[in-house]
Amino acid sequence: MTQEELFKKLVAHCKEYGFVFPSSEIYDGLGAVYDYGQMGVELKNNIKRYWWDSMTRLNDNIVGIDAAIFMHPRTWEASGHVGAFNDPLIDNRDSKKRYRADVLIEDWIAKQDEKIQKECDKARKRFGDAFNEEQYRSTSPRVLETAAKRDAVLERMSKALNDNDLVELRQIILDCEIVCPISGTRNWTEVRQFNLMFSTQMGSTADGANTIYLRPETAQGIFVNFLNVQKTGRMKLPFGIAQIGKAFRNEIVARQFIFRMREFEQMEMQFFVRPGTEMEWWNKWKETRMKWHRALGFGDDNYRFHDHEKLAHYANAATDVEFKFPFGFKEVEGIHSRTDFDLGNHQKFSGKKIQYFDPETGESYVPYVVETSIGVDRMVLQVLSAAYKEEKLESGEERTVLSIPAPLAPVKACVMPLVKKDGLPELAHKIIADLRFDHNVQYDEKDSIGKRYRRQDAIGTPFCITVDHQSLEDGTVTLRDRDTMEQSRVAISDLNTIITEKVGMKQLFEKLL
Repeated sequence: MTQEELFKKLVAHCKEYGFVFPSSEIYDGLGAVYDYGQMGVELKNNIKRYWWDSMTRLNDNIVGIDAAIFMHPRTWEASGHVGAFNDPLIDNRDSKKRYRADVLIEDWIAKQDEKIQKECDKARKRFGDAFNEEQYRSTSPRVLETAAKRDAVLERMSKALNDNDLVELRQIILDCEIVCPISGTRNWTEVRQFNLMFSTQMGSTADGANTIYLRPETAQGIFVNFLNVQKTGRMKLPFGIAQIGKAFRNEIVARQFIFRMREFEQMEMQFFVRPGTEMEWWNKWKETRMKWHRALGFGDDNYRFHDHEKLAHYANAATDVEFKFPFGFKEVEGIHSRTDFDLGNHQKFSGKKIQYFDPETGESYVPYVVETSIGVDRMVLQVLSAAYKEEKLESGEERTVLSIPAPLAPVKACVMPLVKKDGLPELAHKIIADLRFDHNVQYDEKDSIGKRYRRQDAIGTPFCITVDHQSLEDGTVTLRDRDTMEQSRVAISDLNTIITEKVGMKQLFEKLL
């Protein structure tokens, strides 16, 4: 099965089992907008809880806020979004499809990486255990030639983006003979800039209405509240402000399911530091955030840092945490050193003094900022992509299972009476009544026990609890583990303790300390 086929199966699975639905589907949907179903919203909320508590509970100097989506329009002038929040877009005249020029080039670069990897895989088959990939990459003429072409294009693209050279971006596309994925032709228009912010009107009449924007990021709500939080919380540098909230971008090239959407949710933390210490904190937060991702157990090799070739207008350092999705390594989180750009500009545009008095130095200054910004929806897709498995069992049977980390799983346990009589359903409901105060649990009595197991495997439920006639005699039940499929006999009185130990966030948090 190809990675593309695997991804299509995952998307279908998400709809079939209540994780993600196309928005307004009865009206044929709305492009790049999705709704979370009953399983998806539980998974999403658990991811948010993992992030929120790891920020605000595990750090004495980080607090949270919830700022409004609507903000004064001058906010976006100060932040640079009105003038600089653009994507370079190019159209194919034959397919009438529009693409981001830099993404077309990045996809070409990714294909060169795939070519190199294929060469290495072929060589590994030829040489067997004696194969040294590092040596092969540094000596193979074919690999070196492909790598040189790739690096040259990457350097050209980085320079063009930094210089805002739209003519050069188009020339790279032509030189690399990049074709439209739909038409297969190279009939490209010029590259143009397109602002990504959604605008709307606020006011009681059309004539008296003000143009405002749906926020394209949640960070500015933190910056404009810097003094409010610092003073009311008596916060001392360094300290952070965390926020989870919706953001909106008019993405022309929205694609790859919930990876890139027009309405999405962010988890952002702005960490305020003394000027001159920002790079030290930037490196610390890189390490901390990578540890947070790897704690989920999806394999360290599936993560990597990608340092930015082109820095945003506010940054002096930036890197992405990338995860290996079925469609390649892609960004799930950004760690940026934003300098004093945001607070400095809000001070300038508002005319209000936004500074911190440092009792250690006796000076007042505008703090520098290190940002960690992660997309909730991309995290949902990361978890689902890593967890989705199709397994062939020893019996010859096949099962589809979501091996979601137990603390993030939508449903923690399903209680199943072996038969729908003899008092077994009543005992099952008593067990649920005890567990539901601490965990999200389900009851299922339909079909054979095997089919019920498969349904729970498909939504990622870590434990199935089977109530049988022995349960009435000795107060024990069969506890089945999702990943190993092993079954053990445990006392009903011990169930809550066993499940809490396995599905609690504590086991994740301990890996972060």
